[in-house]
Amino acid sequence: MFFLAFALCGGALWFIFAPSAPPPPPTVPVTLADIEDTVLATGKIEALKMVSVGAQASGQIKSLKVGLGDMVKKGQLVAEIDSLTQQNALQTAQASLETSRAQRRAKEAVLKQAELAFKRQQQMLAEDASTRESYESAEATANETKADIAALDAQIQQAVIAVDTARVNLGYTRITAPIDGTVVGVVVKEGQTVNASQTTPTLIKIAQLDKMTVKAELSEADVIRVKPGQQVYFTVLGEPDRRYEAVLRAVKPAPDSIADEDSTTSSSSSGSSGSSSSSSSSSSSSAIYYDGLFDVANPEGKLRISMTAKVTIVLKSVKGALTVPSTVLGHPNPDGSYMLMVAGGPGRIAPRRVRIGIDNNVNAEVLAGLSAGERVVAGDMSKPASSQSNTMRPPPPPMGF
Repeated sequence: MFFLAFALCGGALWFIFAPSAPPPPPTVPVTLADIEDTVLATGKIEALKMVSVGAQASGQIKSLKVGLGDMVKKGQLVAEIDSLTQQNALQTAQASLETSRAQRRAKEAVLKQAELAFKRQQQMLAEDASTRESYESAEATANETKADIAALDAQIQQAVIAVDTARVNLGYTRITAPIDGTVVGVVVKEGQTVNASQTTPTLIKIAQLDKMTVKAELSEADVIRVKPGQQVYFTVLGEPDRRYEAVLRAVKPAPDSIADEDSTTSSSSSGSSGSSSSSSSSSSSSAIYYDGLFDVANPEGKLRISMTAKVTIVLKSVKGALTVPSTVLGHPNPDGSYMLMVAGGPGRIAPRRVRIGIDNNVNAEVLAGLSAGERVVAGDMSKPASSQSNTMRPPPPPMGF
């Protein structure tokens, strides 16, 4: 009896303290969902067309006809510059033109008289009533008068050009809108003096805001996968739940920094070899971005210049695809397929070869090997199981001798 009681107690202790069987591994279902392969970028919203309206005439701003936010039409008067100097220049040019024309009329009268005198000398010389000298003198006077008239014609032409130039300069004092749009910037104030002798000063800026252009910065790692014609959508900070859709119009072949390349090269070559090497090293370590451009309608006017856009470029998309989480894939086989562990009946798990399509690092498209509703083991099953799951239960104590 003693040995029987000892055996029964030992068996009970073994069942109490023996390690339990490892729980089944967690699984995830194979589901139907829409999946996209995308490129993410940060974009900046700009006006489709924006013009800086400048002044080609120097002087004081006499009046500004528009204000910030005003809608303007092409040809509408937006500003006037004091035009007294230009008016005086026009009047001077017109007076010079009239003087040249009056001189020509006077010469025409002289020419008429010279031609009559020359004609009389011809008749008199034919009748031996005049000398050859008188004849030649009359002829020279007529020809000289004709030359004077030709010179006056050239002066008149120059005077006409001067009048036209003065009239154009006077027109420059009335600045008109070159396009339809909205005034997005007013640079000067009434009473301010502008000088257009060297550079054209900007008075106002007009932009077309009914359609905007988004300039998305694409990294050099992503730009090789992006091309015009791909679908694009973006959101802005003020409306994160509203999606604006468009089509990629163009991808710039070079980064914006190429505009500074000449100046950077010249400054590097003028310095010492050490500084040139340092400059080259710093420029090569900076990130390179290429601009992707697309346009979007803005009928409500909510999109504004310089807004930040969170841009998504769709490289490929599939509707209603079989998908599994990307975390279950593990490492691919040499042929590109994946070996996944598929749960069968209770306690049964079997490996299965699966082909994968789109993988956006969140979900992966299943092309072959799985069906909707099946469950696959979550995580990479290519690693060996834990030591606890492989531990054998100790044998029960002996029942007796």
